[in-house]
Amino acid sequence: MARVAEISLVKTVFRIYGNKQLRRAANNLLAVIARHFFFPQHRAALLPGRIPVTDVDHRLDRHIPFAPGHVNTYLDFIPSWIRMTGFLFSRYGRGAIPDTLHFITAMTRLYRFAAEVYRAHFSTTNRPRYYGKTRFVIIHLTDPHLMCIPSLHVMIVLYTWTAFRAIAARRGDGARLAEAVDEVFTRACAITEAVLYVKQHSLNCVSAALYAITRFPGGLFSEEDAARFAARLFTGPAAPKERAEIRDYILFRYRAFLAAARPGADWKEPLLAFLREPQAQE
Repeated sequence: MARVAEISLVKTVFRIYGNKQLRRAANNLLAVIARHFFFPQHRAALLPGRIPVTDVDHRLDRHIPFAPGHVNTYLDFIPSWIRMTGFLFSRYGRGAIPDTLHFITAMTRLYRFAAEVYRAHFSTTNRPRYYGKTRFVIIHLTDPHLMCIPSLHVMIVLYTWTAFRAIAARRGDGARLAEAVDEVFTRACAITEAVLYVKQHSLNCVSAALYAITRFPGGLFSEEDAARFAARLFTGPAAPKERAEIRDYILFRYRAFLAAARPGADWKEPLLAFLREPQAQE
């Protein structure tokens, strides 16, 4: 069985666009990304002041060094989910179309879900003005860096993992695909670390993403998943020496968001309350 990382990205895109339903869903996703992610940020960069902006860095972020070498891993947050759908095609052929359609449609809802916070309150972090690599030039040109809480990067990779796990379980392939599911999980951890290493997000953004994906309709991500995910972050030999404190804080802030959620209240209220007074909640 091929590894997910070995799946051809180009071939998978062609397969998606070769199907009318999947093509329509993919184009809708692109339109939602443009409308709810890129356009509002660029408009705010040109016409600031309409939506409040809060710096959401945490003191522990200073212990995670800026490491430009992680940029390729960071930028894999979209190719990683496309390869996952390609893996489904490689295993199930045209039988993968319903699952892929559902996944792309859910991904579209995920962008809209996160945008509920962005429309009310922007957030940013201390991102270095580094242009030493072409990819950073592109990042700075395309991303005004105003939508940090919750981190869409982290939400996307976590949804990819849990959706893939659910598909495997529903098809009765859970045991046979356990290694592939763990590969997607491991990649989600690596991308999340990279997001922090290239300073696109803070620890608070990661915790907010864990909270948001827990509240995302569908119930695929649990508190147990959050604990497992946090425990796997920064476990490599090159991780910051404060790794345990970093992992503990991510989980602490995540649980604080959950505890602040009132029954029947708007899911995003704990995040907006944090953005209004982040220092008061540290």
